[in-house]
Amino acid sequence: MSEEIGEAVPQSQKSSWATFIKQIASVSGDLSSLTAPPFILSPISLTEFPAYWCERPELFAAIADTNTDEERSVAVLKWFISTLKGQYTSRNEKLGSEKKPLNPVLGELFYGYWPATATRPRTNLVVEQVSHHPPITAYYITNPDKGLTLTGHSAQKTSFSAGSIIVKQIGHAVLNVKLPSGQTEEFLITLPKLRIDGLWYGSPYIELTDTSYIQSSTGWLSTIEYKGKGYFGGKSHQFKAVLSPPGSNNAARTFEGLWHITSKETSPGRGSSILDPFTDVQGPKEEVTVAPIEEQNDWESRKLWKLVAKGIRESDFDLASREKSKIEVGILHPQ
Repeated sequence: MSEEIGEAVPQSQKSSWATFIKQIASVSGDLSSLTAPPFILSPISLTEFPAYWCERPELFAAIADTNTDEERSVAVLKWFISTLKGQYTSRNEKLGSEKKPLNPVLGELFYGYWPATATRPRTNLVVEQVSHHPPITAYYITNPDKGLTLTGHSAQKTSFSAGSIIVKQIGHAVLNVKLPSGQTEEFLITLPKLRIDGLWYGSPYIELTDTSYIQSSTGWLSTIEYKGKGYFGGKSHQFKAVLSPPGSNNAARTFEGLWHITSKETSPGRGSSILDPFTDVQGPKEEVTVAPIEEQNDWESRKLWKLVAKGIRESDFDLASREKSKIEVGILHPQ
């Protein structure tokens, strides 16, 4: 196996990538202040990432159609697992490797929606960058006709360990479901830890690690354990989710598989079959609908980063760097 650093990096960017890797390895604390080489940047801002929560809006809307506490917890778990592919592997599949999103500026906005169809009402999205140091992104997703509201915030604390970047996702989401009785059930959703591998060759990819949770106000709890390549079975993107009833640590139902492809229920609950897939995210997803750039205000993400994104997509890294600097200097040191 070749040991050349950055062997997957464009020739013109090898020097900057080698410098970047050395910088990462030399930092003992948080890596968020480091500037990544332009070729590894994604053409979208981090403010767009909350849209991944609802790129399968049918599953989100279906949460409101359940009849029992257990069914709602299963539906929430199914929806959550189905969001992971978009959040953590879509850049790798579309762009060839994981890309670093553009760091939002304070006050940056992102608005979008998923239009109504014959089978579901419209779902709306509002995102705002509410802090710069530390960077924190807040989001609000609502389907008012279904009585569903998701609010949350996210931030990242990054460090370097054993050749990988470790990302601790700080923050959580809260899903409120208005019930026919008039009461509201609440789900607290924590976020998994990330490990970014493939750095040496300039072809980074994400694995999820450790454990995250979905706690319902009714007492039902989903405990989700993530394992990646290099662990049991040698497969990437494995998970196992255990759903426990109120007041018990015993599993009522268990689901497992590959969160970026398919999964199944391995200890079927009432009315389910072990042969039925739990999730299958290989089919089409629905992109969020956004107003045309010319109709956006100057603080909306796609208008704000328009020229930077153009440079990244066209591999014009001089343009991307120049326009990115203009935005960052203009925000931090306005005239």
